[in-house]
Amino acid sequence: MATVKDFQNLDIRVGTIIEATIFEEAKRPAYKLKIDFGKEIGKKQSSAQITALYKLEELKGKQILAVVNFPPRQIANFMSEVLVLGTYSKEGVILITPDKIAENGDKLG
Repeated sequence: MATVKDFQNLDIRVGTIIEATIFEEAKRPAYKLKIDFGKEIGKKQSSAQITALYKLEELKGKQILAVVNFPPRQIANFMSEVLVLGTYSKEGVILITPDKIAENGDKLG
């Protein structure tokens, strides 16, 4: 069972997707995302398997939540630096987003 301390060790921040492209080399359909987390963290990249419910053109400018303190992970020829959060639904992954505009880098607390 996870503890409150386990949760507190996660650094979950708000970021804005500034670029999204098709991740052609991925084994499963995915996008490469470039995300702006503000001055403290900067811009990071991530791979996200969200193609079932999101089109490329609707991702730019979308705010998301991501874990920013996991080690980078190599996926095919791409280094994913953050874990974008989403829920697994019947139709595909649904991104976790703030319901109001937040500052890039704001921390979930």
